[in-house]
Amino acid sequence: MTMCLDAGARMNVELAEERILLLPDKLGAPQAEARSAAKRTEAFGAFARLGGLLQKPKDEDFEVIYRELRLQPFWRISASTTYVYERVKQHKVKVGAEVQSVTLGAQNFPVVHREATVPVTECCRESSQKDWLFDGITKKYDSTLKTYAGIETATVTAEELNEQAKAGAVVVPPEARASMLTREVISRSIRKIEADRIIEETMRVDAIDLVYRPVYAMRYRWQQKEAVVEVDAVTGETRVGGTTFEGYVGKLVDRDFLLDAGVEAANMFIPGVNLAKIIVTKGMQKLAKS
Repeated sequence: MTMCLDAGARMNVELAEERILLLPDKLGAPQAEARSAAKRTEAFGAFARLGGLLQKPKDEDFEVIYRELRLQPFWRISASTTYVYERVKQHKVKVGAEVQSVTLGAQNFPVVHREATVPVTECCRESSQKDWLFDGITKKYDSTLKTYAGIETATVTAEELNEQAKAGAVVVPPEARASMLTREVISRSIRKIEADRIIEETMRVDAIDLVYRPVYAMRYRWQQKEAVVEVDAVTGETRVGGTTFEGYVGKLVDRDFLLDAGVEAANMFIPGVNLAKIIVTKGMQKLAKS
């Protein structure tokens, strides 16, 4: 039986066109800074809290030395697979003590110990679907990014992102490339099947979305120390111990760098598969959801 793709097997892989999506800024700068200010003491850790027991730090003790609105990337790659195949299995049929043989069609099968072994052809279909979420900076799968599922996004171009960069936003380019992550998703989505005849093997990468989420970051100085507070402009979540991306201030992004999934996806070899032939079709219709 075929336990995985063999040298003659072909898998059809359909790739959606890549998109750049932008999540909405639901807070705005004034509200984000107000939330940030409420976390200033916590940002400086136990030393600031201990000092607060003796004398609470005043507002004027904290200095904002840097403000940043950045667009931070993550990837959503949605993949579905379909396998249609046949396999022959030996099924045990229990019969009464008086039965000596059974007949199926034109074939006769003897009974041994009140069981007849009958070969049958199983017609099988398996389907699966999964959304893969990767942090655009660390390149790691991050299930917490499900927080943004279902929030309406706007489709934007690299040129529109650059307009925001010119207006002062920091547009962070992803360290994780679309081509690398798409290959990883395809590799991890292919699974072994037990089959005598493969009728269909199809994988649809339904979405290759580079999603940008707006984040406000404020760096404070207090008693010669510095600390950063980040505010998620989509969810309102505020956290201390964050970072800033001054190195990208004023830098523009290149579309060909951001979206390259189709360039390297063809003629790929999948680890653990014996020279699988991958037939890549680019430009299938995207998922309706974003």
